[in-house]
Amino acid sequence: MRILLVNPPNCGRSIPEERYGITSLKQIFRGEPLALETLAGNLVEHVVQILDLKVDPEGLQHHLASFNPDLVGFTAMTCEANTVIKLAREVRQSCVAHIVVGGTHASTDPEFFNTEEIDWIVIGLGKQSLLELVNALEAGDDIAIPGVAHSSKGQKPLSWLPRKFNYDDLVNSAAPRYDLVADYRSQYTLESLGLKMGLVSSALGCPYDCNFCCIYPLTGGRYLTADIETVIRDIKTLEQTPVIRLVDANSFGNPAHAWKLADAIETAEIEKQYLADVRSDMVVRHPQLLKRWKEIGLRAVVIGFEEIDDSSLSQMNKENNAATNREAIAILHQIGLTIVGDFIISPDYTEQQFDRLNDFVTAQAIDLPMHTVLTPLPGTRLHQQLQHQIKIHDLDYYTLTNAVLPTRLNEELFYQRYASLLHQGHSNAKV
Repeated sequence: MRILLVNPPNCGRSIPEERYGITSLKQIFRGEPLALETLAGNLVEHVVQILDLKVDPEGLQHHLASFNPDLVGFTAMTCEANTVIKLAREVRQSCVAHIVVGGTHASTDPEFFNTEEIDWIVIGLGKQSLLELVNALEAGDDIAIPGVAHSSKGQKPLSWLPRKFNYDDLVNSAAPRYDLVADYRSQYTLESLGLKMGLVSSALGCPYDCNFCCIYPLTGGRYLTADIETVIRDIKTLEQTPVIRLVDANSFGNPAHAWKLADAIETAEIEKQYLADVRSDMVVRHPQLLKRWKEIGLRAVVIGFEEIDDSSLSQMNKENNAATNREAIAILHQIGLTIVGDFIISPDYTEQQFDRLNDFVTAQAIDLPMHTVLTPLPGTRLHQQLQHQIKIHDLDYYTLTNAVLPTRLNEELFYQRYASLLHQGHSNAKV
């Protein structure tokens, strides 16, 4: 089967720009579509191409005409969901390919894609599910595949067999097809520092069910670690890439696995730098692990601090506290690791709360603060809790930089304060 996997273009919209002429946070990193590379790696008996519309936004018609795919697969985050429907409609009008969609939005809100344009929705981890679907379609089998819903074109609600995601769904033996984006590779850089960066996954899922996050449902709350040999293989494959971004939601969620991986990297004599996501409570419990990773190339850690007081953290079901966050910051400064701190700004913020957050970031010397706006993404528990308060339902605005809930401050003032935080944080950034 001829399979075209498509990464949608940059397509989110910005309220502060459209209404007030305020420049919002611009994209500073165009990352390779690792999810599609991973899917492609398990389709070894099929002919696969990857089209990255973030790099080549006008490339769809050319690829449809020149490749003539039997199946077109899209991935989509929430802010890309509307665009994927439009692209699928374009595919439908141009060829007779099966149209499949997966990714975070398909996993948390699959009913959104129960439309005329879509044939199949892959829910959760898709590496093995997609292969099973492709093989069934090629054989003409009419079977139910766990984790895959057949679109009814909106005629009735979706139904599907749940998939019990486990180690087998990682399919460690199938390496990502990094080669399929070779023509785009030069574009995958961290622009602010001019760094070439490659993406590697060492674990999938997260056992922490923060109410705003869409990661927990992807694996049913399971935390699955890849084989050490698999991670080493993938890092080595990106031989021309000096910086590796471990894209796991919680890279060191299994400390024993993280120790073994560090030892394996050293034994393999791999000389690269790394960025990884960690939780602050892990830093506090395992500071020696962070020191070990610093020895083998860890350059920066990304931590979701989210908020600066216990009350707000509790409302998010973060299962963490402000004191632990401050202790982790002190440890990381002592080790000499760069801190990329994620903070979530509630639309309910007052000017005093903006001031307190800014003072905290400055006092704690967060090297690169990343500020997003609290957004009830469909399919999350936060969305269930706040759905009656949502004033903007157009998913194009669900970029995490727009307030889709009412703001306590005058809306223009809210965005002015938000833009000021972004400007100050990035003007002093060190990575």
